[in-house]
Amino acid sequence: MLEMPGVSKESVEVGVENDVLLITGRMDSSKYEGLQPLYTEYNIGNYSRSFQISSKIEQEGIKAELKDGVMTLVLPKAEKAIPRRISVS
Repeated sequence: MLEMPGVSKESVEVGVENDVLLITGRMDSSKYEGLQPLYTEYNIGNYSRSFQISSKIEQEGIKAELKDGVMTLVLPKAEKAIPRRISVS
């Protein structure tokens, strides 16, 4: 999960290239013009995160959902990485 306050679904890009998962989000800062914050936990700005993913992740099955400023990513295991039992004959 990633916190991305102020970012809309239309302003987010999620992609995979060369086993790197890249998430970028752009914020529309025009709605904050002229405001003076009393306290902030986050700086206003764009977001960018990248993660190296292993071959144990099924890249075509990666899913992303953005709701209320929180991005949830699902990275399913590849079939070859799922434990299985082997019968003995």
